[in-house]
Amino acid sequence: MIFVDACFGKPTPYTPVWMMRQAGRYLPEYMAVRAKAGNFLNLCHNPALAAEVTLQPVDIVGVDAAILFSDILVVPNEMGMKLDFVKGEGPVFEKPIVTSEDIDNLLGGEAAADKLTYVYETIALVRKQLSSDKALIGFTGAPWTLATYMIEGQGTKTYNICKKMMYSNPELLHKILAKVTQVVKYYMEKQILAGVDVVQIFDSWAAAIEPSKYDEFSWKYMVEIADFIKAKYPHIPIIMFPKGVPAFLDKVYGNFDVFGVDWSTPMGFAKEKLGDRYVLQGNMEPCRLYSQEATLECIKSLANIMKDGRHIFNLGHGILPDVPVENAKYFVKMCQELSKR
Repeated sequence: MIFVDACFGKPTPYTPVWMMRQAGRYLPEYMAVRAKAGNFLNLCHNPALAAEVTLQPVDIVGVDAAILFSDILVVPNEMGMKLDFVKGEGPVFEKPIVTSEDIDNLLGGEAAADKLTYVYETIALVRKQLSSDKALIGFTGAPWTLATYMIEGQGTKTYNICKKMMYSNPELLHKILAKVTQVVKYYMEKQILAGVDVVQIFDSWAAAIEPSKYDEFSWKYMVEIADFIKAKYPHIPIIMFPKGVPAFLDKVYGNFDVFGVDWSTPMGFAKEKLGDRYVLQGNMEPCRLYSQEATLECIKSLANIMKDGRHIFNLGHGILPDVPVENAKYFVKMCQELSKR
């Protein structure tokens, strides 16, 4: 399995491996399956359909690894927070967390993780159909990213409610983060037992926290999850992907294997700070996929930077829904051709 081997530097020093978060949402085939499901949450809850869209990028575009189709917010949803996906607004929680009692009323630990059976069933179905030389990647949102939705009630550009809590009532925020962390530990373990080869922890809203507070309110909880996984499943590679934290790279620590580099962080800088300790993943600007010329330019640049390092080729965040399918195929082809040289 190229992806897993690359995490430990077993093949060539430079091993670009194509994978993408949200890899199917630009495909017409994905939209057809989503229409069949009725809505996004129904699609997440239907193992057969979720497995189908997980496999589409592998079958149609030719990526080297499949990323589980699901959503990070199924975790707080199964903890007891009513979730809807509202057209034009995105995910919305009916009753955001305000008080300590709100946290106490949520299901926690393994009991909450047990309710995510449809995710584990999806993994089992994908693993049966996925070629043995393709990795299956499971994932979760980081506790901070999940907590922002749980506190704000929906996506936000200002994070003012959760950041108000951070500065005026940090004990309450830590209580939320600790409870979510316990659920995520078991959620990741159950994904591994269901058949994923790799796990990834996304901190999409990492850049909302000032650097001096990032470890306290996000990174240490991600490391706690990684430590839990490594203690029980040391053979499972772990990817950490905090988006938009170049100022934090000097302080990165933890028992994991791969660091995801977002598109706003210079890869040369990430290599200098982290390349001797971790495999680096990323960091192409997703909008480059609108142009094959811009795509190839980035591939060559990253190949040159990482020629004496370890690198997993990936976007620096999720793919956009209007990217031409042919351009995605071109990117895969160019990365794979480079890996054979």
